Amino acid sequence: MNTVILAGGSGGLGSAVARSIAARGYIPILGYLKNAGRAETLAAELGCPAIAGDIADPSVRQQLIATATAHGGLYGLVVLAGDPARIPIESATMEDLLASMRTNFGGPVLLARDFAAALGGGSLEGKDGSIVLLSTMQAIGVFPGSTVYAAPKAALVHAAKILAKQWKVRVNVVAPGVNDAGMAEQSVRSGKYNAFLEKQTIPRFGKPEDVARAVLFFLEPDNYVTGQVLTVDGGLSLKM
Repeated sequence: MNTVILAGGSGGLGSAVARSIAARGYIPILGYLKNAGRAETLAAELGCPAIAGDIADPSVRQQLIATATAHGGLYGLVVLAGDPARIPIESATMEDLLASMRTNFGGPVLLARDFAAALGGGSLEGKDGSIVLLSTMQAIGVFPGSTVYAAPKAALVHAAKILAKQWKVRVNVVAPGVNDAGMAEQSVRSGKYNAFLEKQTIPRFGKPEDVARAVLFFLEPDNYVTGQVLTVDGGLSLKM
């Protein structure tokens, strides 16, 4: 059976992706940074490993890849790890900017690099593999106040296109919108985005399953799509 590494795979969006991947017959390898209890509960439910640590750390990346290789055929990588970085640019420090870049760009890109190398690098010799990076609609549309978070995520989108052109492994991006789980959950529950529904800007808030379906599409074996971005936001970024 093929394995799929899920960095950030135990959170609100990640758990839906993990369950969908397991249901499709893949072996998920859960990576998590916080909330060990939640991660271990999900891993027990799915009968899969869970690896703790920051993917910016080379040893954590190596452990994820080694665990995936030991449990089956190395096939997929989904990077859901990130930080909302809700800091206005007016008060942001250099440390704030670098921290967001480290979490939202550096860690994901380095894990993608290490995964591609483990899969076969530039040669691949007929192997099939898929990398899916999670960005945000804020990297696609222009949303005031989102600089510290959206700029590194926009860089991630551009990097994915470069890597898809440079490597033979497929590299694609899913860009979620306002979801009732994951990073946007707190804002949704506070009522911050209710106006989008009241003005019918979007028909509803997104669900974790919406993101999971998009990820599964890019993970399909022998998929003919690479270097693309699928924005899962109900059309919100088109109307801002």
